[in-house]
Amino acid sequence: MTRAIMLQGTGSDVGKTLLVAGLCRLARRRGLQVRPFKPQNMSNNAAVAKIPETGGDGEIGRAQWLQALACGTEPTVHMNPVLLKPQSDTAAQVIVQGKVLAEAQAADYGSLRQRLMEAVMDSWARVGEGADLVVVEGAGSPAEINLRDRDIANMGFAVAAGVPVVMVGDIDRGGVIAALAGTHLVLPAEDRAMIRGFIINKFRGDLSLFSGGISAIQRFTGWRSFGVVPWLREAALLPSEDSVILERLPRGAAATLKIAVPMLSRIANFDDLDPLRAEPGVDVVFVPPDQRLPEDASLVILPGSKSTIADLAFLRANGWELDLIEHRRRGGAIVGLCGGYQMLGRSVADPHGIEGEQRQAEGLGFLDVETVITPEKTVRNVSAISAVHQEVLTGYEIHAGETWGPDCARPVAIVDGRTEGAMSADGKVFGTYLHGLFSADGFRRRFLAQFGVVAGEASHLNRIESTLDALACHLERHLDCDALLAAAR
Repeated sequence: MTRAIMLQGTGSDVGKTLLVAGLCRLARRRGLQVRPFKPQNMSNNAAVAKIPETGGDGEIGRAQWLQALACGTEPTVHMNPVLLKPQSDTAAQVIVQGKVLAEAQAADYGSLRQRLMEAVMDSWARVGEGADLVVVEGAGSPAEINLRDRDIANMGFAVAAGVPVVMVGDIDRGGVIAALAGTHLVLPAEDRAMIRGFIINKFRGDLSLFSGGISAIQRFTGWRSFGVVPWLREAALLPSEDSVILERLPRGAAATLKIAVPMLSRIANFDDLDPLRAEPGVDVVFVPPDQRLPEDASLVILPGSKSTIADLAFLRANGWELDLIEHRRRGGAIVGLCGGYQMLGRSVADPHGIEGEQRQAEGLGFLDVETVITPEKTVRNVSAISAVHQEVLTGYEIHAGETWGPDCARPVAIVDGRTEGAMSADGKVFGTYLHGLFSADGFRRRFLAQFGVVAGEASHLNRIESTLDALACHLERHLDCDALLAAAR
């Protein structure tokens, strides 16, 4: 049987995703056939993955796409069989093995548990085929014992699949000793028995000063330490699945180009902006609610959204529509990606109530196009050619809706012989459904040159690959990786 190890955390955003990616790359470098697995993910950052049984395309969390890249294997929907995409504070779209199953209210989610757990265990059996090792990522924290009876993401899975667990604590947020000791305290005996040890993540400073902390955690829990992982600055170059990170991203210095990105309430696929953030001379500013878009930004990018009509209202409530009007009057450029593209048009209609109760909304009117949200969802990887620069584009589409209008006569790209996207007559505003647009190195260089930015020569994909290698080496130096891999069963 394939060996497996699972990383669970004392809370969300403790660094599980990148630790799993690093361990996957580490195991690959040791010659193992390794696969990632996350039973359940909650994120609007999604990627396209293969459905092996049909050869079609489905959705998984962007983090599992990254982890598959770390493994050197093609991502499949079985690597993340349940994906919850929040559409409001209380409801989410439920994606099962790549396809939309339903929209569920949080209070009703428990009724789906048996069906979802069956899909999780089916995918679990499939993802390990031909592998030497599977590295599993939990979600949130197993200490949320009020949710234990419906859990399929943490101990509910680990106990059912018999997978040993390593707990991850984030020392950067403070209280890591209490977080780990408290997790040990509240877990029932059956769950606690699955834990083989712990990892301290995101440490800054002198490691010797925390030796007493390690001893205290061991005394309270009886767990062994697999090591302390110091903060790795380069890890910020890797895609993140949790939008909470946007509030903590480092700012660019001495930028030639400032790009403003409104932080929409249901922001999706914000890693579209990662290639721009990595460029010298570019400062990407994620603007939080209740703050104005900076007047010195030459470009505003409206990112993807899981709920276009709701986020249009959110954008207006924060005064960003007026900021955009002034931005255009100053000659500024605007780019809309997926949901952001839909917002740029004259109207958005949702006749079937796919995204919520509101069926119609006036768009921002910067593009002469209209959008209708449709029940059928487009999920596919695409290869295209940029219509303006004639550069090769490789990206993906995940959207519900069709957009058309006069400005579509000036497309952004040509995909399989058809036009895609729309552009204003002066070329200062465009929208597209293509995710990954700026990952295309040639296009990114040509696009930034319009703003006087000389882009670096580094390939974005090569930058991710080298960062994964650096992360694997970092873990080799600071963790007892032999013991960690030996704990896999």
